[in-house]
Amino acid sequence: MIFSLVAFSCVSTRSLTIDIPVRTPGELPESIQSLTLVTQAVDEHFTNLESDSLQKLFFEKRFRLDTVLYDFQMADTTLKALGELLFESGRYDYVIPEERFLPAPKTSFLATELSWDVIEELCEVFETDAVLSLDHLKTRVITDYSNETFFDPFQGGFNSAATAAMNIQYDALFRVYDPEERKVLRREFITDTLYWEDSDVSARNLFRRFTPVKQALTETGIVIALELTDKIAIRWRPERRQYFIRGNARLREANELAAVGDWRGAIADWQKVVESSGSKTLRSKAMLNMALGYEILGDVESAISWALESYNTMYRPLTYEYLEILKRRQNELKNRE
Repeated sequence: MIFSLVAFSCVSTRSLTIDIPVRTPGELPESIQSLTLVTQAVDEHFTNLESDSLQKLFFEKRFRLDTVLYDFQMADTTLKALGELLFESGRYDYVIPEERFLPAPKTSFLATELSWDVIEELCEVFETDAVLSLDHLKTRVITDYSNETFFDPFQGGFNSAATAAMNIQYDALFRVYDPEERKVLRREFITDTLYWEDSDVSARNLFRRFTPVKQALTETGIVIALELTDKIAIRWRPERRQYFIRGNARLREANELAAVGDWRGAIADWQKVVESSGSKTLRSKAMLNMALGYEILGDVESAISWALESYNTMYRPLTYEYLEILKRRQNELKNRE
């Protein structure tokens, strides 16, 4: 599916930006259109301290600490952000149950797979095609603080600078379970490190704006969700298109329909221009516009057909360039099959 985003007028054409779907190698099979999101990573090690309480623990160590933290809010944020991102990609529907924190197994460092009885029950209750489970989550938080004095030759005196740094190393394991095939479709292990660093003339000013540990953990959960979405969901590539806006009254009326997103209605009116006009110039414009309309609707083959009709009726560099674009899109679609 292609979505029109923005349009502006030129002399005789209107330009608009559309989003082209780009499938990723890790995208789930077409049979999987909806997902139940759960986690079995949250166990007794997870806590949900308020931001101030968590920050105090680090300040008590003078913000010099290296520790593993299991934060309940981060795990929940990861699931919620993941659901929203997968839905916004236009590829998946999702359900996050109220009872989304499944019992955590005690037998393995990386959680054992969920049983197929549990998977089938979740999919049946929530009417989804598969289960996406966060099966392991670990974060290591490393903070550092220093206050150094240095000589400033420009001011001819000594100044001090307070510097804080924070790294969060994260590991997350996701599995996608297909109850129909009784098969784990994807195992995605995501690991990386996020960095924060800042300086100021005083520690008070520095920590007024330095990202609190709790917020950093929440941001880390969102980053994990973004990384998984990039692996299994459709990406969108913006591209620019042009269509003709000058012509007879019917062509202009069709353009008004296109401007509000009624591409089917616009195509029908452009078709009437093609059938009724005795002007090659006008017919070729309407044909090119029809080609764009069909591309917007996802019918690239019809778009190519009408772009060729326009090209054969009257040559224009714009038509030739658009045909090249459509042929590239046609090849991309064939390569996905």
